[in-house]
Amino acid sequence: MSTFPSNSASTAPDHPTALVVGATGIAGSALCRLLVEQGWRVLGLSRSGGTPVDGVEPVSADLTDPTALERALAGHEPTHVFLTAWIRQPTEAENIEVNGALVRDLLGAVRGAGSVRHVALLTGLKHYLGPFEAYGQGEMPDSPFHEDEPRLPYDNFYYAQEDELFAAAERDGFAWSVHRAHTIIGHAVGNAMNMGQTLAAYAALCREAGRPFVFPGSETQWNGLVDMTDAGINAEQMVWAATTPEAADTAFNIANGDVFRWRWLWPRLADRLGVAWEGYADAPRPLEEQIAAWDDAEGTWSRIAERDGLVEPDLSRVASWWHTDSDLGRDVECLTDMTRSRERGFTAYRSTPHAFEALLDLLEEQRVVPRPGSAG
Repeated sequence: MSTFPSNSASTAPDHPTALVVGATGIAGSALCRLLVEQGWRVLGLSRSGGTPVDGVEPVSADLTDPTALERALAGHEPTHVFLTAWIRQPTEAENIEVNGALVRDLLGAVRGAGSVRHVALLTGLKHYLGPFEAYGQGEMPDSPFHEDEPRLPYDNFYYAQEDELFAAAERDGFAWSVHRAHTIIGHAVGNAMNMGQTLAAYAALCREAGRPFVFPGSETQWNGLVDMTDAGINAEQMVWAATTPEAADTAFNIANGDVFRWRWLWPRLADRLGVAWEGYADAPRPLEEQIAAWDDAEGTWSRIAERDGLVEPDLSRVASWWHTDSDLGRDVECLTDMTRSRERGFTAYRSTPHAFEALLDLLEEQRVVPRPGSAG
């Protein structure tokens, strides 16, 4: 089942060259796939220099090394830059320093070519919820979140990245867009923020151990309304904004367009994953704590991987417990308003249940996770 229905209104401009920064991540690989399908020349920048998408020209560089960036990008003339990468640091001060510099140095490295027409930056709902160190705390805007909400009174690396983007756009004369995604579900082994893949791996461990698929989050998330962002629809909006004059110099929320409650979706995921389930009961039961309490979850995964021929025996490269706990443990309602992009012509939509189904089909097909029924 394809995660990229051909409902995007965007078409590639004449002789376009896209530079996708973070090409091996959830958002970056989806962007690469869509751009190749639309006929772009695509440069995929990552530290490893690898790319999961045929037709992408790999570019290897350390995003924290300005000299390496300039050397790697010398001779390339990208017309459009898509920034989907960040590097997690121990503190928000370090996040600001490293990830602000990442944007500044990358845009400095492509400046000499004089070819860039548009830069699209991917951020997220921490714009409204606060950074990790103050996440969901203090005064926040009411949901659904609107793009014109003032910044929160906390230091935030998303704000630092935006400021670097705005300064470079004013200096160099290119258009920009910012894309504030909710939790992105998609396919990327080794990605640090990967709920769909994490839940699939958790279900496989539950099946193997004969344990229930326990909702790890808060009562608010279990009972409240929420939305999500499929990697495919995020890619469509970023390409749409990069090629639509009416979308220039604007920040957009991006979500699937439907809403759901976890108490409704969790049993359906459990059924698809072939595992018994438990919902919220009295208090959150975070995945990190659940996995830590199990007897050798990493060894269990390694045995599953060997038995079922999975591509990645290292559980830490498949599941990101901390990030899923962060999203599902929030004690605040999280919904985004999509009016701004709708009014400017972006009308793509995803069914979140169908997006999960498509992702699980792909993960099983590519042997990232085992199919239900393989335990034994």
